Amino acid sequence: MKTVPHLGTAAKAVGLGILAAALLAGVAYAQDAAAPAAAAAAAPTPNPGDTAWMLTSSALVLMMSIPGLALFYGGLVRTKNMLSVLTQVMAIVSMVGVLWVLYGYSIALGDTSGSMVAYIGGFGKKFLMGVDANSTVPTFTNGHVIPEYAYMVFQMTFAMITPALIVGAFAERMKFSAVMLFMLIWVTFIYFPIAHWVWATAAPDDIANAAKALAAAGTDEAAKTAAQAKLDDVTGAVGWLAAGSASWMNGVGALDFAGGTVVHINAGIAGLVGALMLGKRVGYGKEQMTPHSLTMTMIGAALLWVGWFGFNAGSNLEANGTTALAFVNTMVATAAAAISWLMVEWMFKGKPSLLGMASGAVAGLVAVTPASGFAGPMGSVVLGLLVSPLCLFFVSTVKNKLGYDDALDVFGVHCVGGIFGALATGILVNPALGGVGITDYTNIAGNNAGVYAMGPQMIAQLTAVLATLLWSGIGSAIIYKIVDLIVGLRVPVDAEREGLDVSEHGERAYNY
Repeated sequence: MKTVPHLGTAAKAVGLGILAAALLAGVAYAQDAAAPAAAAAAAPTPNPGDTAWMLTSSALVLMMSIPGLALFYGGLVRTKNMLSVLTQVMAIVSMVGVLWVLYGYSIALGDTSGSMVAYIGGFGKKFLMGVDANSTVPTFTNGHVIPEYAYMVFQMTFAMITPALIVGAFAERMKFSAVMLFMLIWVTFIYFPIAHWVWATAAPDDIANAAKALAAAGTDEAAKTAAQAKLDDVTGAVGWLAAGSASWMNGVGALDFAGGTVVHINAGIAGLVGALMLGKRVGYGKEQMTPHSLTMTMIGAALLWVGWFGFNAGSNLEANGTTALAFVNTMVATAAAAISWLMVEWMFKGKPSLLGMASGAVAGLVAVTPASGFAGPMGSVVLGLLVSPLCLFFVSTVKNKLGYDDALDVFGVHCVGGIFGALATGILVNPALGGVGITDYTNIAGNNAGVYAMGPQMIAQLTAVLATLLWSGIGSAIIYKIVDLIVGLRVPVDAEREGLDVSEHGERAYNY
């Protein structure tokens, strides 16, 4: 790996990267400074309860990152690297929050008017142009909206935590400058596009109105053709290679309620690529690398569990019965996964461990994320019971067999659990299994009820999984290489042996 002898050079590279992003957004902003602000929607009016729930959910998801994820990861590393993990997580969260309001929200979710809207948004809402206290965005219910600020900040917290998840894979050996530069590029070219693919959906009312126009066209062939073209455009039915004004994953019909693809598969595969490209930690397989504080890890896992209610139930964008369903599913899937990991480990290793139970809880949270608003509670229990043995197999048997150093099992838990959850969602949404069924906003006479077909739905789920793995996996490899050429990825061996707390930050987590 390339090493850079002067920290100042590395810091300048990261600083220049952030400055370049800001300048780019600034130039785009200047070009449109004279444009009038977007007209605020006059109706409908946001429900105060929905608004309060979304702001609460945003705070809960932030708590998942800091302190939840930071303490969960921090407790798993050795004492000499505790502070480095805390610093990385908090720095990533802070940087991505700034990038989100500069241009991230606009290209991911805010502006869906560009010619490439099937794949990425535009810069129409850079610097949050047109977003104010009166602007609104639609929810998943016809005629319902929430304040755009509430939606924007909720989605910001997802953008914050996703790159922070990756650091667990290459913990204890990557330069802080490289971490920051990688994350700046990664969220821009990997996270923002995938978030757009999955969540940049057409408003339910736009789909319903297009369906009504088609129905009203009657026998007028010209009107029918125009109405059908409009309906195909807003639903993405023209196909994922040209999905109209809908993102291509919506055209495919993939289901991801709260981020199985966007967050967990995305971060998990990026983490594995990073672990492989950086190589193993010094002494890996020869020295003890046990967690220094399982107490901290348990506290972090508990905060993750509590915060995840905002993550999953908040993703409904309203406070209603589906919100309660996602809340319940999050509770029972996590409980089932925690006890499942504990029991399987107890059976095969002879002792039940706190680390195993905490790992199982996180695996359950990961797996239920895409299914939380689609499955029924019993399906979620089954999901939790099954995901833990699968993830345990990957973090022990598979990792040991292949010999890669995924330090904190980001791939084994987040990517594998995310893939399992995404595919299981296509099964558990089935009403015959207690799921909620498919929502079809074109069904204007049947309360938006759609038709479930397992084969096509599983193809859609698999398509989304493979697309995420390829875009994030290949893209991340390219970004790691670029960062290695600019600042170098890995700390020197002496610095790694000393610990990143002192060598990278000049501080210690503990003063004894």
